Amino acid sequence: MSAFIYIALDRDGRQVKGRTEADSVKHARRVLREQGLVPVDVSENIRDSPQDIAAPQRTRFSVNDRILLTQLLAALLDSGLPIDDALGAIAKQSSSKNLETTVLALRAKVVEGHSLEQGMGFYPAAFPADYAATIGAGEQTRHLPLVLRRLAEHLERQQEVAQKIKVAAIYPSILICVSILVVGGLLTFVVPEVVLVFADMDADLPLITRALIAVSDFAAAWGVACFGMLLAIWIGLHRAMRHERFKRAVHRLALRVPLVGALVIDNDSARFARTLSVLLESGVNMVPALNICSRSAANLCLAEILKDAAARVREGENLSAPLREAKLFPPLLVHLIANGENSGELSTMLDTAANAHERSLRTKIAVMLGFIEPALILGMGVIVFAIVLGILLPIFDMNQLV
Repeated sequence: MSAFIYIALDRDGRQVKGRTEADSVKHARRVLREQGLVPVDVSENIRDSPQDIAAPQRTRFSVNDRILLTQLLAALLDSGLPIDDALGAIAKQSSSKNLETTVLALRAKVVEGHSLEQGMGFYPAAFPADYAATIGAGEQTRHLPLVLRRLAEHLERQQEVAQKIKVAAIYPSILICVSILVVGGLLTFVVPEVVLVFADMDADLPLITRALIAVSDFAAAWGVACFGMLLAIWIGLHRAMRHERFKRAVHRLALRVPLVGALVIDNDSARFARTLSVLLESGVNMVPALNICSRSAANLCLAEILKDAAARVREGENLSAPLREAKLFPPLLVHLIANGENSGELSTMLDTAANAHERSLRTKIAVMLGFIEPALILGMGVIVFAIVLGILLPIFDMNQLV
């Protein structure tokens, strides 16, 4: 199905312009007549044709857009609209160009005969594997609106946790930036001017003043070079993270850092438990669900554990056994999974575990930021005090000489 632009006459004889979708020019003219319009000129809109927009495999849109798409699609399908009409309606009312383009391309795939899951597979950047697999399970079980609503709730929970983390990190980030700018400005511009006052003094300057002058001279001479070196290191690390071996080593190291490791484990545990719960409730079998969860895990070491767990579950083992042996996932998660397997309420236990680890993650972040904020303020005060002291001590000595 392609996009066509048209010029037509309405019932009052007024000229109207617009865009419609059809299989051919003839079909587009028929669609216009059904709308009570008299087509004057109809031509294919090459720029907006789904054949051209059907290739945004790298197109991304925000999590909020994905949540909105999921909620609207659930509501429209619940009202009885076919999938292609529902997607068309969502694209027309979308305020995001990326979302509109991707949804139109997805609609084109559906019209061609692909399932919704298969269509999403053409755009992995916009529709992650766990998202598409959950929708595919809803299509197979013919409970797609229900699955979409559960999926939207799952995405909203994830977004809520992420938003709380971002909001909590705003103040420390601003404080760090301001501290760096203030100290850098003092050392680069203020201290060198004040030091000129002491240039003609024959007396020995205090140690703290000599250290301050040395740091100031270094910042003035090498500040730009140091900034460039740090930028080069950051770019190098960013590129190195594209290599799986280096990335795995960094992820393994992150798990061993006391506080960072706990945050990573809580984050991935909550994501794993919530995702697996949604997949199982949607009708996805355990083994493919675990494989999907392994691809959505942020830490490669934990992802490998889930891949191994999927292989062992395929051989007949319980999920809790390989997770317990790995000794990386929290005992609470493993215990709840074991209880769920024994009681037949695995999805419920996974939801309980996800809630517990999300709360634990928020608490740890709050505690960490509670220590960081006063530490930054104290550190900033100590540095500024040292700078002021380094400037004032020679002045006091001069007054005593006078």
